[in-house]
Amino acid sequence: MSRETKMSAPNAQTRAALHDFLSAFERFKSANDQRLSEIEKRKSSDVLLEEKVARIDAALTRQKAALDRMSVDATRPSIGRKSAAHPGWNAYVRRGDASALIEAKALSAGSPGDGGYVAPPETEAMINRLLASVSPIRAIASVRQTTSHTFRKPVSLGGAVAGWSAETGVRNQTATPEITLVEFPTAELYAMPAATPVILDDALVDIDQWLAEEVRDVFAAEEGKAFVSGNGTNQPRGFLAYDKEPEGTQGWGEIGYVATGAAGDFDEDPVDALIDLIYAPATGYRSNARFVMNRQSVSRIRKLKDQDGNYIWQPAVNAGQDASLMGYPLTEAEDMPDIGANAYAIAFGDFERGYLVVDRQGIEILRDPYSAKPYVLFYTTKRVGGGVQDFNAIKLLKFGES
Repeated sequence: MSRETKMSAPNAQTRAALHDFLSAFERFKSANDQRLSEIEKRKSSDVLLEEKVARIDAALTRQKAALDRMSVDATRPSIGRKSAAHPGWNAYVRRGDASALIEAKALSAGSPGDGGYVAPPETEAMINRLLASVSPIRAIASVRQTTSHTFRKPVSLGGAVAGWSAETGVRNQTATPEITLVEFPTAELYAMPAATPVILDDALVDIDQWLAEEVRDVFAAEEGKAFVSGNGTNQPRGFLAYDKEPEGTQGWGEIGYVATGAAGDFDEDPVDALIDLIYAPATGYRSNARFVMNRQSVSRIRKLKDQDGNYIWQPAVNAGQDASLMGYPLTEAEDMPDIGANAYAIAFGDFERGYLVVDRQGIEILRDPYSAKPYVLFYTTKRVGGGVQDFNAIKLLKFGES
């Protein structure tokens, strides 16, 4: 197979999958239109029709996940790509020869008993790049690197005043803004992928790529939970872990929310609640805003129409792009709560300005050929922190009466 054929095959497969996805959405709309028509006429719908809509909806969810995976796979280098990492690193990972790393010193994080060796920058960058492709909150938040245990950021609480003046006019003294220092401590996140001697001996296997892909999903799953609901103790603090108050009454350190008006559900008009949520953040935050919810909530939203009879959820027209809700991008984060009584199941806002992910520089890897013979374990650790940095940027929809 030629190089051109190899490169075009995944693209053709992705285009076919996207076509199937969009076709399935058209079938979904047709079936759901029929369901809504029956509800309007008879105040109820046929059970078989409800099951048909549910089946197509589940198929849409599976096809969307498959498209997302294809998009991630398309960014992978070929298996024969030569590693750009330090030659001594390759010798350590494949054969356990750490002599070159010890001599280099710059790569050493102490003896293996102290936690292993720091991966080269190329390996660390690859892990972080792959992690961003599957970690939903990391992908939409601000990400900063630090060399210290805690990242500290000064934040203005307001109070600064500006004014106009002529070129030679008198400038009145302006008020001094109130500043607070927000701290984001990092905590250890670890994974332990296992390799066979065959993989390590195969010169065609890019060992850095293999390691990055092995830890990617494990790290992403743990990060996903922490960035949404982590309590901040030995883990990042999730945006749902902060105090919440009705929009307009919250202070600094609290997240504002809009209530649907019904316990565990939308009120009579779900679209009204979503509009209220969209207009909860100030204008400056809406230009880069997006919705965040899990797939159960997406399944519920997908069936809704606006007053003009248009579906408010629309699929992405290109692979790798996000679906949209009422014109705003939608990020699926499985760690968001399901719609239920008093659940904060939907978030909206500018997460790039609102949430900060902190990566402490340096990923440590300890090669362990003894604990699980004949497999070789790679105890991989990175330090990650996170929390809300702008409480005005993120708003929540509470499924409750108030």
